[in-house]
Amino acid sequence: MDMATATHIVQELNSILWGPYCLIPLLVGTGIYFTFKLRFVQIRLFFAAIHQVFGGIRIFGKKADREGMSSFQSLATAIAAQVGTGNLAGVATAIAMGGPGAIFWMWIAAFFGMATIFVEAVLAQLFKKRDRQRHVTGGPAFYITYGLRSKALATFFSISLIIALGFIGTMVQANSISEAFNTAFHIPAWFCGIFTVGLTGFIIVGGIRRIAYTTEKLVPLLAVIYIVGSLTVIFENWQMIDDAFRMIIVGAFNPEAATGGVVGASIKEAIRYGVARGLFSNEAGMGSTPHAHAVAKVHNPAQQGLAAMFGVFFDTFIVLNMTAFVILTTGALDGTATGIALTQKAFAIGLGSQTVGFGFVAICLFFFAFTTIIGWYFFAEQNVRYLFGPKRLGQFRVLVLCFIMSGTFLHVNLVWELADFFNGMMVFPNLIALLGLGKMVSKALKDYEAERHLIPAPHQTPASE
Repeated sequence: MDMATATHIVQELNSILWGPYCLIPLLVGTGIYFTFKLRFVQIRLFFAAIHQVFGGIRIFGKKADREGMSSFQSLATAIAAQVGTGNLAGVATAIAMGGPGAIFWMWIAAFFGMATIFVEAVLAQLFKKRDRQRHVTGGPAFYITYGLRSKALATFFSISLIIALGFIGTMVQANSISEAFNTAFHIPAWFCGIFTVGLTGFIIVGGIRRIAYTTEKLVPLLAVIYIVGSLTVIFENWQMIDDAFRMIIVGAFNPEAATGGVVGASIKEAIRYGVARGLFSNEAGMGSTPHAHAVAKVHNPAQQGLAAMFGVFFDTFIVLNMTAFVILTTGALDGTATGIALTQKAFAIGLGSQTVGFGFVAICLFFFAFTTIIGWYFFAEQNVRYLFGPKRLGQFRVLVLCFIMSGTFLHVNLVWELADFFNGMMVFPNLIALLGLGKMVSKALKDYEAERHLIPAPHQTPASE
């Protein structure tokens, strides 16, 4: 079988897997189910989530150790993985293929995804364990094993995640870095590869302490830089903000009317690209971010659920929206560009210079992709610990660095398609566990609300172990 045939086969599988009749309704449906089951937790406790996140920020926070990370460090590690190339290239692809209305459906998916990720984080807290070196670890493999009592399903999840994120995922992120820097600054791929591998190796060899320190400092800084740069462009074109909202709302139900026929999308395509790209960006229900939330040091599991919920809000309603409004307010959407090229074009128009615009996007893309590499490595490491214990981490780190280096040189469509496929494979065992263990999350939430006097407690209950 040649490369073209293999690529075509995987593309066909992905069109089914990520199409309107498989993962999209499953993920959104799960979010809707938990939204009602948890009584719209994403609305009721939204301000509690903000307090949970920002009330725990410290300029010189405690270092992470074998006991885990602070709640904010865990969230920063999760956001490092969530805020990636999807926030620059994915949203642009959604707009180009599904029209501006795709953004509306991204919002819908994220709203319900906030409930899903709350459940994931709470379960990760409830079922976290210690490995042979007494390090706290956790994630879907652990709540599938000890909650659902299915070692086989947990093993399937772990293998899928290690392939999807640890190997293929880090490879495609590295490829995005090298392409962006080559386009903007004509820097050769080999230099980008050596630099990315060296920096990644330095951080991951330092273990959880160095990973937490890096994400805790880098993620907020990156967010500020990108948001300020985006707002500069948006407010320079403030007169187009109303039109941008109109295109999003009208385009959600009549895509061609929103763009005057520039994007010939249907409602079905707007929903498909909006929901799929949105889910890829915020990762709610995919089983990735629970690995970070599992190691948070919190008093009640629901506290980290609230922090995780804010992570989806930040990823979609803040960072992703920045890219969307830059594209729509600058008028960059003309049907000729898609993906990262459309984002680069929008910033070039907005900042008044192709060199400045392309350079800004390349630098932001580097940090987005690099922090995603760190986050995904950490998630994969937790599953290596689950399958093999800590003794295989050395070999795993070397393999990851090799994939990163090869990714800077290769842009093979098959690799990108395989990343999508194995991402999809992770979802099934994770959703089975979420639906099967949902009652435990409801109890944890009720305990939290009673403890905070948010609901009357009929009687005192002993603290959970």
